Amino acid sequence: MELATAEQMREMDRLAIDKLGIPAVALMESAGKAIAEEVIALIKRRAGRAERPAGGADGGLGLKPPFFTVSGDRALTVDGSDREHWLVLVGKGNNGGDGLVAARYLREAGIAATLVYAAAPETLAGEAARQRDIAAALGLPALVYGRDRVDLAAGSGIVDALLGTGSAGAPRGAYAELIAAANASGKPIVSADIPSGLDADTGATHEPCIHAAVTVSLACLKRGLVQYPGAAAAGHVVLRAIGIPAGLAREAGVQAWLLTPEVLSARLGVDVTRRRSPEGHKGTYGHVLLAAGTLAMSGAGILSSRAALRIGSGLATWALPEGLLPHAVGAAPEVMLAPVGPGGEWTAASAAELLRLGRTRDAVAIGPGLGRFSGDTGWLRCLWEGIGAPLVLDADALNILAEAGLEAWPRRSVPAVLTPHPGEMARLAGVSTAEVQRDRIGLAGAYARKHGVVLVLKGAHTVIAAPDGAAYVNTTGHPGMGTGGAGDVLTGIIAGLLAQGLTPLQAAAFGVYLHGLAGEDAARARAHPAALIAGDIIEAL
Repeated sequence: MELATAEQMREMDRLAIDKLGIPAVALMESAGKAIAEEVIALIKRRAGRAERPAGGADGGLGLKPPFFTVSGDRALTVDGSDREHWLVLVGKGNNGGDGLVAARYLREAGIAATLVYAAAPETLAGEAARQRDIAAALGLPALVYGRDRVDLAAGSGIVDALLGTGSAGAPRGAYAELIAAANASGKPIVSADIPSGLDADTGATHEPCIHAAVTVSLACLKRGLVQYPGAAAAGHVVLRAIGIPAGLAREAGVQAWLLTPEVLSARLGVDVTRRRSPEGHKGTYGHVLLAAGTLAMSGAGILSSRAALRIGSGLATWALPEGLLPHAVGAAPEVMLAPVGPGGEWTAASAAELLRLGRTRDAVAIGPGLGRFSGDTGWLRCLWEGIGAPLVLDADALNILAEAGLEAWPRRSVPAVLTPHPGEMARLAGVSTAEVQRDRIGLAGAYARKHGVVLVLKGAHTVIAAPDGAAYVNTTGHPGMGTGGAGDVLTGIIAGLLAQGLTPLQAAAFGVYLHGLAGEDAARARAHPAALIAGDIIEAL
């Protein structure tokens, strides 16, 4: 699934209308029909529940946002429609036009629909004005906010067709008041394309912003729907085709995708079945070297090396300071140990031994539980330049890199995989953590392109960015994965996939996807998600 910016979506619209000759009115008709169908689908889901809790941003569905669905045409019929009355909030732009069409189809399905104009109806223009006239000719009930009495709590639900991807900044005036009233109504809200008040590119939520039960994303998913806090505001996201050919996304410059098995397979060339040859042996599946752990954080090496094996690497060697041996021996019997220096902390002198070990390994991971030490910048640069195998950097290796400045280091022939959390990303990019979170897709893509790396920006909806700036957004995972050591497990997974011959981008994307799936399974196996610990993720792989 492609993820478009507002500008890219406008270009797709333009190409469809001006280049291909698809009438704008046909696109609006398809959009409005799709919205009405999803309203009806929501009504059916709610009617099928044994209990119907009053209100709630998810309309009493109990859905865990965001939940993505790709839907085709649905039936425009619903039992008990005579008991339903939906209020359709209509803005001045094309989003409002989509809402007007939706209201018409709702009425055809036997559902009472009342239009609520945010501004005087005569201010509508273009295709929206055409739909206004059709609605008036059909006698659809209409109210004008600020002129008529409007009670949004009086209906069964609300269609939000106020502001679309063309809007910018915080809603004002009647728009802001209607959004606030809709949120306060306790009624389920279905948003047309994006929730009003949401930044379509970054996922920032302006004040106020609609909190939808369902968002019907039209033609292409918008980036803001998969980036928090926008992902939470969007609720259950349904992607609906409206007649714009999918091939126009590339022509419009779309460079971001939702990470799915289909994208992994068709776009990234990953064998998601992970087939193994009946003639394979431990040497077939690669050997990982992990430089990790100190006395204070010995568990990091155990977790990352075990994860590398659990994901399928044939062999794993944990390079560690000699002082860790009493803690490491027997902790992971499948893992080989390689002491690289005296004491319980790392020293710059260990670089020579790591270079020697790295020559015969298929992937090298550096950083989990590493700590900082004298000469660590020169130590890491020596490994960066001297290790030819694919490289994964995490934790303190990233902090060393941030302090040194990657701009001054040579590009590797095989792109390194960097796996920062938002704080580490802020240090790498020289910005605040808030700025990182403001536009995760945009920042990750720009950094990966600038430095020629594969970047894994961890967090809710991890972003994987390629050296060409393309970005992939992962939605597998669980809140219970916010626990110490989960990142060490991910490092081991990515390194293990690299050792098996996947490219850095393939290993990063597939690794993040599988890490999230395992976290979901591990959380379900616990009495409460808060009980999840990092080792559970390994066991669920």
